[in-house]
Amino acid sequence: MLTPGLIDLQVNGFAGVDFNSGALSAADIDRALEAMLACGVTACLPTLITATPAELAARLTALDEAIAASRLGPLMCPGYHLEGPFLNPAAGYAGCHPPAAMTAADPSLVDHLLTLSGRPVLLTTVAPEVEGGIDFIKEMRRRNMLVAIGHSACTFESAAAAADAGATLSTHLGNGLPQTLPKLDNALFAQLAEERLVATFIADGIHVPPNALKAMIRAKGHQASVLVTDAVSAACAPTGVYPFAGMQVERLDDGSVRIPGAVGLAGSSLRLDDAVRNIVKWNIATFGQAVEMASTRVADLLAPVLQGHGIALAVAEVEWSAQMTVERVRVGDEERKYRSAMTMEENHNDRP
Repeated sequence: MLTPGLIDLQVNGFAGVDFNSGALSAADIDRALEAMLACGVTACLPTLITATPAELAARLTALDEAIAASRLGPLMCPGYHLEGPFLNPAAGYAGCHPPAAMTAADPSLVDHLLTLSGRPVLLTTVAPEVEGGIDFIKEMRRRNMLVAIGHSACTFESAAAAADAGATLSTHLGNGLPQTLPKLDNALFAQLAEERLVATFIADGIHVPPNALKAMIRAKGHQASVLVTDAVSAACAPTGVYPFAGMQVERLDDGSVRIPGAVGLAGSSLRLDDAVRNIVKWNIATFGQAVEMASTRVADLLAPVLQGHGIALAVAEVEWSAQMTVERVRVGDEERKYRSAMTMEENHNDRP
């Protein structure tokens, strides 16, 4: 089975590499991206989470310089996802993001960050109810960026206002929410009901139970649903403790990633090819639909902003086995072949 390459809109790190570390080498980037290739991912938006302006500047500078110097980065990373600091700091909505670093929505901070990078910010996540949130969405659209609602207590009215202003996505819908919400008038239903928003979902069975995910994707429809990983450095790595954005997170035996001693999740260890297989196994989508939700649907969302920045994604394809495992990947002039029975680590070590 031959399909387009997968595209991950939200990846904070991979294979032991933390994109938010502030100290990255070209070798680090190539190690993470090589591991992502083995999962069928041929393009991604490295994602920076909430931090102080100085920390964000240092982290973006280090990330961009490492990508520029790497072999695979210029081919696979067209730009970035800025997830914060313009989020709701209230308990439950903040998730693992540091609430103290969250601020009113400030376009000038994004403008400053753009001066530090050779690649654009292509996607920003914002809670529209924060001070300046709706005007911020309008400004980001003027700067040719996609805008998503996330870590938000938005109402039906503020979700609609955000869509009116130009927001087109929901970041990891079903997550970044408190355990207790108003029965019906809540941010989850508000975003499900807003037909102009495409929802991104973390299909690992941990962030959202499979049957709940089935209900949400049925509500949005496959055409308005996208798969992401929200992966951190603990993804595609053994059980253990890993760095993430100045924190230490632990990958547990069940695949969940948490701050040691804390209850909530801190990103995921999900691979995007596993997300595809999961929603097929859970009878949420056919294989073709699942791949579209992780490839062509994402490419269509990115197309206008990429065109506005004069960027074109490299031609990419993935060859899958009948068991839905990745056997071959090509992106631009880079091609990899994998033996299905091997683990991803063995495949990587087998390369000359």
